[in-house]
Amino acid sequence: MKYIEFGIGNTWFVRTETEKPDGTETEAPGIIGPIKFRSLYLRLWIRRTVWILDSQDGFKRNSKTRSQFKIILGIRSEL
Repeated sequence: MKYIEFGIGNTWFVRTETEKPDGTETEAPGIIGPIKFRSLYLRLWIRRTVWILDSQDGFKRNSKTRSQFKIILGIRSEL
């Protein structure tokens, strides 16, 4: 899966995170193609609570062990 994200709270304002089948992740600045659109999402992370509104999966709420603040608009893409 590939995630192209725009927003505040990440290392870069625009970044691409790639999750490989073996479970490892890589992160790079900018948009890394090709993009095979799967869904659009909005992620709001305040302290340890993360709210995600995804065009395919709907609404989710998660808890994290790390405290952060992020506002992210993202595109989920197939590899």
